[in-house]
Amino acid sequence: MFLPLQDLVSTIMQMICVSPSPIQHDIITSLPEILEDAQHSEMARELSLNLDLGLLSEVRQSVMVTVAAVKMEDLPVVVKFVLRSIKATDAAEVLSDLRKKVDLDSCVSFPRMQASQNKLRSQLPASLSASQVSLNQDCVKLLFEVIKSAVKFEKTVLEGWVKAIEDVSSASDHKVLDLIVLLIIYATNGKSKKQIERVLRNKIRLGCVREQLLRNAFRSHSLVMRDLFPAVLSLAENFVHSADPCVVSFGSCLYKQAFTAFDSYCQQEIVGALVTHACGGNNIEVDISLDVLTDLVALHTSSIAPYAVFLKSILDYMENLSPQQIRKLFHILSVLAFSQGHKSSHIQDDMHMVIRKQLSSTIPKYKRIGIIGAVTMVGSMATKRSKENGQILERAQLSKDQCRQITSLLELVCSCCGQVPEALALYYDELANLIQRGSLDLQILEWMGNIVAKDFEGDFVTDLVATDDSAFLFPVKALYSLEEEESEATIAINLLPLLSQNYLFKNADEIAAKSKDKRLVSPLCLSPFFRLLRLCVSELNNGICPLYLTSLEVGGKLDSLSKHERDFLCSLLFYALNWFREVVNAFCQQKDPEIKGRVLARLQNITELQSLLEKHLAANPGYIPPPANFDSETLEGLPVANTTGASKKKGKGQKHAKSDTSKSRSEDSSQLEENTEANQPESESSQLDKDSPDKGQGTPLVQLQSYSPYFRELDLEVFTILHSGLLTKSVLDTEMHTKTCEVVQIGPAELLFLLEDLCRKMEHALMPAPAKRAPFLKGKGNRNVGFSHLCQLTSQAVVEHAVDLLKPLCNHVENMHNYFQATTAENHGVVDGPKVNVQEYQLMSSCYQRLLHVFYLLFAWSGFSQPENHGLLKMGLHVFADRLKPGERERPLEELLSQGFQYLVNLKSSVPSIYCALSLTRLLLVIAEKSVARLKKNEIASVTKCFLCQPWVQPNGARQKGTQFNDALHTLFCIYMEQTDNILKVIEDISSIGIPELMQSKDGYSSTYPTLTRQTFPIFFRVMIAQLENSVRSIPSGTPSDSNEAQQEKLLQWNMAVRDFHILVNLVKVFDSRPVLSVCLKYGRLFVETFLKHGMPLLDCSFKKHRADVQSLLKTLQLSTRQLHHMCGHSKIHQDTGLTSHVPLLKKSLELFVYRVKAMLALNHCQEAFWVGVLKNRDLQGEEILSQASQTSEMEEEEEVSMIASEDPVEEQRQEEDTETEDGIDLKNSDDSSD
Repeated sequence: MFLPLQDLVSTIMQMICVSPSPIQHDIITSLPEILEDAQHSEMARELSLNLDLGLLSEVRQSVMVTVAAVKMEDLPVVVKFVLRSIKATDAAEVLSDLRKKVDLDSCVSFPRMQASQNKLRSQLPASLSASQVSLNQDCVKLLFEVIKSAVKFEKTVLEGWVKAIEDVSSASDHKVLDLIVLLIIYATNGKSKKQIERVLRNKIRLGCVREQLLRNAFRSHSLVMRDLFPAVLSLAENFVHSADPCVVSFGSCLYKQAFTAFDSYCQQEIVGALVTHACGGNNIEVDISLDVLTDLVALHTSSIAPYAVFLKSILDYMENLSPQQIRKLFHILSVLAFSQGHKSSHIQDDMHMVIRKQLSSTIPKYKRIGIIGAVTMVGSMATKRSKENGQILERAQLSKDQCRQITSLLELVCSCCGQVPEALALYYDELANLIQRGSLDLQILEWMGNIVAKDFEGDFVTDLVATDDSAFLFPVKALYSLEEEESEATIAINLLPLLSQNYLFKNADEIAAKSKDKRLVSPLCLSPFFRLLRLCVSELNNGICPLYLTSLEVGGKLDSLSKHERDFLCSLLFYALNWFREVVNAFCQQKDPEIKGRVLARLQNITELQSLLEKHLAANPGYIPPPANFDSETLEGLPVANTTGASKKKGKGQKHAKSDTSKSRSEDSSQLEENTEANQPESESSQLDKDSPDKGQGTPLVQLQSYSPYFRELDLEVFTILHSGLLTKSVLDTEMHTKTCEVVQIGPAELLFLLEDLCRKMEHALMPAPAKRAPFLKGKGNRNVGFSHLCQLTSQAVVEHAVDLLKPLCNHVENMHNYFQATTAENHGVVDGPKVNVQEYQLMSSCYQRLLHVFYLLFAWSGFSQPENHGLLKMGLHVFADRLKPGERERPLEELLSQGFQYLVNLKSSVPSIYCALSLTRLLLVIAEKSVARLKKNEIASVTKCFLCQPWVQPNGARQKGTQFNDALHTLFCIYMEQTDNILKVIEDISSIGIPELMQSKDGYSSTYPTLTRQTFPIFFRVMIAQLENSVRSIPSGTPSDSNEAQQEKLLQWNMAVRDFHILVNLVKVFDSRPVLSVCLKYGRLFVETFLKHGMPLLDCSFKKHRADVQSLLKTLQLSTRQLHHMCGHSKIHQDTGLTSHVPLLKKSLELFVYRVKAMLALNHCQEAFWVGVLKNRDLQGEEILSQASQTSEMEEEEEVSMIASEDPVEEQRQEEDTETEDGIDLKNSDDSSD
């Protein structure tokens, strides 16, 4: 029997009236399924639910008050009502209130708490709590279905949710609800995907949405997140593509959490996506995907094992992987291969086949892959402990069969590499890295140690006896022994004889034929083999033996040597330096003062040999050094000697080729390039070269930084040497009795050597990824050459090392501070006094700059923004704070930042160069940015102004100058302008004080601002006019509703800005170089455009009340536009394409200015004040351009504005015109008409 629709409604109403409350609730909530859509309004009317908008708003407000107390099963219905009753005008406000009151955490935490309480009473409620949790999860899922439906069909709700979430500014205020809602919008609305990505990226960068929030979402609401899996996967893929490290880290966390929480289908999709990233060719994506896979293999070994077949496919793309990426890949596959026993034998077989195939290849690239893969595989087979399924497992002792498999694999690698020195050296390095991890089985380690010690002694160590010099290219001499008496040294490293053998027998087959052993003994393997030896043997002989070299003091004989002999000497020096570097690596952590003293002596040997090598390289252009790092391709570009003489000759040729006009401007042309960071190490080093005794001999200058890939890598442990203060070194006699005692300490040259290397390492490890991306078409892998050991550490590990070094680094900084203060006091404040040691001063200055740069690199690390690294940040700042107030233990972060900032500010009085000043300023900025208050702007502005007011004289009496000095000055001045409170006042001060002093000075610089010279004027001019244009953008546009005081304040700001602009533009009459003209044309147009956009609306509404101020402002601006016209004419006459390219857009802006002023006058009923006149073209100095004066008959009329008829009118010239007409307004008789 079917009731009519009307009868059905009345019957239901009767049932509701007589039913108890629980049944009423069930009936009403079921009505949408019972009734048809057409009956909903009638039923709502019967239930009195069809409310008008005003009443509906009141009901919603009443409901919102009770949302926090609503039962979980009723919450979806309540939220649905709220979402359907929202209006566009209050959507963001209502949803912001709703997200605060909906607490999803209680859905998980409350049943658990209730269960723990009930468990004490009886065991029965435990099952009830489980059902309660299940019910709550269902209700949460239903709640998000309600939200999903609302954002899918209601644009108002969607926009309101996004706005409400965007307005949350604190990480503690963000909820799991926010993240899931954003994912729902991303999944349901294709048009909003880009917007949601942008919101999430911004929140992640600001630290508002953190990885812990993501983990909570997956842990507590896995069912909801499972439904959003496509959105999760898409977001993860897009975030991994990002250039921001924080966003990339969040994307990798999405992958890991999804793999942990979801089913096998999702896991397979995730592994497939990661494999796609790994095979895509983008280095950042490859690194991230392999890192994620490494974590998954360690934490969920059994879960990821079924997908090993997908991971094996990456082996086909190893050509595109870097050495470190190959290590990660083979580690992943090895863990899977040897953790599942016989189940994963197919992975072992495939890996063995790939490794044998690569090892047998004659192509070096593939042989390298085979070596890295084999050693990585050995590491997994012979490890004492492994991490599987998130647990550290101690493995049983290797069986004889397992040992045999491992040793046979190592012997296979050795036999395949024995005749290729580069491959053998890589094999030694990879084995050394494996041993350094400390998890290799003792049986394998002992087997290696015995073979390595025997082979190294037989290959490279020889008795110190007389040799036959005729058999070698140069006489053999034992050098750099650390024994006091030559007779005490009994052994030496056989370097020169081996190198001579290589040079005398160029054919490798011929050398192999003469060798009785299967391995080829090459000096290339000396340093890698020693590294392997010292890591195999726990304790080495404390004595450090001498080297077989030759007499290295060749003086002026270099030119008389043949190319072959010069190459030999350069190679000998490279091998000797790399040997010393490995010796320092080996003994740097020894506690014995004797050994510490010898390590410092080896550092001194390194700095001496480097100075010698620079001379040899300068005399041997085109020389290719022997490789020192063997896991990458040979560098494509070779270092080029930068000869001073050649550059001077080139400069002279250019001068003869140019006209007098271009000569006068060429000085400034390089000074207005886009600002780049001053490369201080190069500038300081070049200055040291200029001050060296060889300067007058025309010797080419060679920078060893460009040869850094050809030196062995120093371990991070080497920098523990910086802890060394004064060391007492005992010199023993033949009977081991103390003969004398010497006090040794690290010198400036050795300190500089260590600091330069530390800077390079920190720049490589901590610099943001976008800044480190290789240039277009640059060979892959080149960026990591020389950083193989560093690349195996995380950036967090590098920061931990750096924080540990802060105390000794602060000691060195304070020593530098005291040195320069004492030097200044000793010479009565004169830098170039007679008692100043120029060479020592430059070395100390370089060390000072590197120390400040190390601090900057450490505290600029982006990882400090992540909560898990806040402890490291506080540890670092605590070191600074303790230098001011020692003894205090726990201090809040803000206090540590303030005290650290003050400690660094105290150093400002001793900085010796502008490069140190720039490093200190950047460091202060980084520290200030980490403070929530950010109240240090005035102090930073004061410090930078102090630096700008210093003359920066070198110890030889010359002022610092050059391109790098200009770059540093540009950056420093920009920071000053950005940090100062009143940019307009600063511009006015420099323009009215500094520049007039410069124009009147006979010395060529301003007395108030000594950095302002004729050479640096274009830098000051560019920064001032750019900052002026940028500052006026922040002046609000005027509106008719503004008060009289507000209008007057804005007019005052515009009057100051226009006055500054007028001063700057008129400086072109004096400083008319091409860079100044170009900058003025560019920023002059931008200033006029900003005035039209923000200034003219203000004049529209304030003309009647503040006529005198408006008149003065326009009059001053017209004088500036006149000069801009003169510049346009100048550019056209000189036919300079670089300048004329700015003219059309400038002309358009000036024309718009004319018509906009005319519109403003019309708006204020002053049309009759506008009049037209005729103008002539003039040059920069205002002189008439005669060549165009005769063409007045061909001119076309053009409008221009002048506020006072008696004044000279302002020119307004069209691009195609040679003469002009002028419009003007006379306000004297316009009082009545303007009312």
